[in-house]
Amino acid sequence: MSAAVVRALLEEWQLTPDGEPTEVVPVRTSSGRPAVLRVGAAEYAHLALQHWHGRGAVQLLRADPHRSALLLERLHPEDLGELWDVEACEVVGGLYARLHVPAIPQLRTLTSYAEGWVRELDDLPRDAPLPRRLVEQAASLGRDLSRDDASTGRTIHTDLHYAHVLAGDREPWLAIAPRPLNGDPHYEVAPMLWHRWDELVGGPRSIRDGVRLRFHTLVDVAGLDERRARDWVVVRTVVHVLHALQGPRGPSDADLTRCIAIAKAVQD
Repeated sequence: MSAAVVRALLEEWQLTPDGEPTEVVPVRTSSGRPAVLRVGAAEYAHLALQHWHGRGAVQLLRADPHRSALLLERLHPEDLGELWDVEACEVVGGLYARLHVPAIPQLRTLTSYAEGWVRELDDLPRDAPLPRRLVEQAASLGRDLSRDDASTGRTIHTDLHYAHVLAGDREPWLAIAPRPLNGDPHYEVAPMLWHRWDELVGGPRSIRDGVRLRFHTLVDVAGLDERRARDWVVVRTVVHVLHALQGPRGPSDADLTRCIAIAKAVQD
């Protein structure tokens, strides 16, 4: 977060600092309303938040997309990490239906990304540290999904997980920090499976059963198609590792284990 940009926005928008900055700057507006200033928001986040009008998501008060700046209603610090993971999945499953409204035309399509992922998976060396069968399956599913008209048409958050849902006053829970695309609601599920992973590893049930319980809770509450959600989970988990392979450090053994465990669990 650029200190110079923050200072300029505080002055231009007549905001008064009102607490210790974290990822956002707590402020009060000229009318005294508590809010937060966020600099570094994802592209088109302001358009998605405008489109949602505070229904299931944090309310947007003002935006400067050129500086990736958003002025948002202030929520509470409590996130869904405070809840049992299945209870949290029920909350998120309920938010899906509210957020997955018809897509706005400015958003990039999920299918355009999926087409690129398929090419990258096809080019992945055979000695890459991922089971070849799983890579080929993800590429095949991604190819089919990228050609499917149902893979576009809805505004999707794409990064909705436990830490991106905060307690509010207007509503009990509200989504924050969208990275919006024009896509398929079934694409949303995977982050809820791979976050809070340590709880699955150390939990009272097997990892397989823990993943499946989260998955089926999300699908059932949201009324999603199980097969389609499963296919996107397989694609998305493999692509998650693919991108780690392309990074300077590569994926950790834990990343690989988690990817394979999730892909297997949702298909058992």
